[in-house]
Amino acid sequence: MFGPKLRFGAFIAPFHPLDENPTLALERDLDLVQWMDQLGYDEAWIGEHHSAGYELIASPELFIATVAERTRHIRLGTGVSSLPYHHPLMLADRLNQLDHITRGRVMLGCGPGALPSDAIQMGIPVAKQRDRMDEALSCIVRLMRGETVTHKSDWFELFESRLQLSPYSRPSIEMAVASQVSPTGATAAGRHGIGMLSIGATSAGGFNALASNWAIAEQSAAEHGNSMDRSKWRLVGPMHVAETREQARADVAFGLEKWIYYFTHVAALPLALEGGDPVDAMIASGLAVIGTPDDAIAQLERLETQSGGYGAFLLLDTNWAEWARKKRSYEMIARYVFPRFQASNVNREISLAWARDNRESFAGQNLAAVGDRVARHIQEKGAANIAPEILEAMSLAAKPAE
Repeated sequence: MFGPKLRFGAFIAPFHPLDENPTLALERDLDLVQWMDQLGYDEAWIGEHHSAGYELIASPELFIATVAERTRHIRLGTGVSSLPYHHPLMLADRLNQLDHITRGRVMLGCGPGALPSDAIQMGIPVAKQRDRMDEALSCIVRLMRGETVTHKSDWFELFESRLQLSPYSRPSIEMAVASQVSPTGATAAGRHGIGMLSIGATSAGGFNALASNWAIAEQSAAEHGNSMDRSKWRLVGPMHVAETREQARADVAFGLEKWIYYFTHVAALPLALEGGDPVDAMIASGLAVIGTPDDAIAQLERLETQSGGYGAFLLLDTNWAEWARKKRSYEMIARYVFPRFQASNVNREISLAWARDNRESFAGQNLAAVGDRVARHIQEKGAANIAPEILEAMSLAAKPAE
């Protein structure tokens, strides 16, 4: 019997340096999701950011509406919608509309907002972002599940609010909350019985917090009459693979330095790398895979052991490599990593082994069948009525190979 498959996807912030055309950069993000759809990736999560120059997508909903028209199967999530930036009814209504437009392929990912610079531009106190996320999420979950909500806050108000459109997905679209090191996301996931997005699962802090955050989510779920489902748990981390480790290192020389600059000098986000070669540091710490499909497989097995089991792995999308090599990395992961975690080749391996182990018997039966047909043909036509060269060829065909 076959169990559930590990799903694969991407978490697309995105990260685009300032030395290129932003319009074309956005177009490549759309192209990437189309490429993923062709390769059989399950999910793409699209970020929301409003400052700092690199993470260009301000509205994941607009991006999802566009790319949904260009894809067939891949599911599309907001990765994540920053709840303190939105009135809960407006955000819930937009996602509910997308649920219909995409025929059930949209998902809602929620978070407090990753960039303090975004919040500051909107006059939102950074210290209140997580509290506001909790408050908004409580209302959004109820709205998405069809309830009428009245709620008065110091930053939004709902009065007998409900979605005017019944959801396409029943009972509602899938929802997940971002979780990193702090227990905020895990507690919220358990409280509402929704999925969890472990962003930064391969960083030192995020990796060490995987098991404890899941335990916090389960405890919170039990306290609120819910249960957590590991298939709805998604881990996020960067990977770039190539035919050899040397090729992978050569590939990321294209853009890794700019990515590191953004995280260490611009974005107020932690990225601790020891001195020396940053590639060596990222590999040694487990933060990133820069190597071969076998290295990617080892990383996923490491995450499975640490977490106790999860439902999906999302590539933290980067522009470390030139576009063609980046596409090649996504392709190689689909070709050589997916099967290891999806039991794709189990039946093929059984079938091959069965045919190999019985090859001698099968070959003998096939040869006997050919010989029988040759003999019947000679008997029916008469040997004297068959050209000598044809008779010789048929006789040779019926003999075992030496």
